[in-house]
Amino acid sequence: MKTKILITVFLLFYVLGCNTTDKIEDEISKINLTVEVSRFDREFAESKVTNLPHLKKKYPYLFPKQYPDSIWEAKLKDSIQIELFEEVGKTFPVFDAEAQDLKRLFQHIKYYFPEFKVPRVITLTSEVDYNNRVILADTLLLIGLDNYLGPEHKFYVDIQNYIAADLDKKYIVSDVAEDFATTVVPRLNDRTFLSSIIYFGKILYLKDRLMPSSSDEIKIGYSQDQLNWAIANEEPIWRNFIEKEYLFSTDRDLTLRFVEPAPFSKFGLIFDNESPGRLGQYIGWQIVKAFMSNNDITLQQLLNLNAEDIFKKSRFKPRK
Repeated sequence: MKTKILITVFLLFYVLGCNTTDKIEDEISKINLTVEVSRFDREFAESKVTNLPHLKKKYPYLFPKQYPDSIWEAKLKDSIQIELFEEVGKTFPVFDAEAQDLKRLFQHIKYYFPEFKVPRVITLTSEVDYNNRVILADTLLLIGLDNYLGPEHKFYVDIQNYIAADLDKKYIVSDVAEDFATTVVPRLNDRTFLSSIIYFGKILYLKDRLMPSSSDEIKIGYSQDQLNWAIANEEPIWRNFIEKEYLFSTDRDLTLRFVEPAPFSKFGLIFDNESPGRLGQYIGWQIVKAFMSNNDITLQQLLNLNAEDIFKKSRFKPRK
């Protein structure tokens, strides 16, 4: 009898939770906004030297005054640049689907952060500056499309595999969401390992809210196999962090080993090469999710809480 009651209560909460989520998503879908996309990459690629004054007037922020016109004229004629323009044109002949995905993202941002102003989207080439794939600055969103040609593209042959894996168009929205998240998640106020992983946990949890229809592997930039490995090994990862007393350590080396992009995480154990990088970010994400499940708190309140409070009140227990 008790089992039946528990099942009924569980189903009731599940249905109520689904209804609430559906209601929120319905409200978000009705937010009226327009995404303006300017294909500067195509306009520049199809320009002639005589058209440069027009482009400079239309996009003054893309032509720094310290660079003479000869730089841009040379770029128009450079064979490598011409090939780059051609390859971007092949992968992104149009930008309609991506614009729709960005619209959905902006609607979610606007719902949770009403003061958000929808930026004008400018697509361009950045000579494969993969460290700055997207730049969200006030009223502009710059997207370097040459960073999204697919991990096997010939332009990426000299880039390490763990970096090239993320150079795919499927990550555009995730990259934009992350760039936005860094503007609303307060920077670290201490140097502990716990603070670092919770900071990235907040960013990933914010992605959960801003791009709910995307998979977890897209949000964190893992392959399905890498995500499966992280899930299957949550308990030994967490046990290692606890036994080694890493959480309140200020050793910068821990960030390099477990938080920053890398081909794998560095436990100093035989299975290291099997692990994905950034497992500290993954664990921070699970802690923040546990905290939000166990506490009645708004998204904005979460963003401003310190790492130790989140950890203590999360009652986090890794999956075994």
